[in-house]
Amino acid sequence: MSGGHFDYKQHHINEIADSVEQIILNNGKPISDELWKENERQFGIGWYEKYPEELYHHKYSDEVIEKFKEGLTILRQAAIYAQRIDWLLSGDDGEESFLRRLKKELEKK
Repeated sequence: MSGGHFDYKQHHINEIADSVEQIILNNGKPISDELWKENERQFGIGWYEKYPEELYHHKYSDEVIEKFKEGLTILRQAAIYAQRIDWLLSGDDGEESFLRRLKKELEKK
């Protein structure tokens, strides 16, 4: 069966976590050449001359980034819990394997 109780929506939690992780990594850094070229195509040549602040990803304070990191940890754990609960409720795992797999996956994080 491989889950399905939550209509596989638990994977959205990981997508959110991936997005938060990317925001942390990009914090205040210059945007990539690929994004720069896409924005120039979409908004026109001279966009960055007019809006030079958009040459960089938003810069969040250190305090906010720390909260993002805490949230990222919680989101990763939530994704693990959602997956393991899904498999238990779908009949793929019994209670013993649920507990064993949950513990193992949480220890990896």
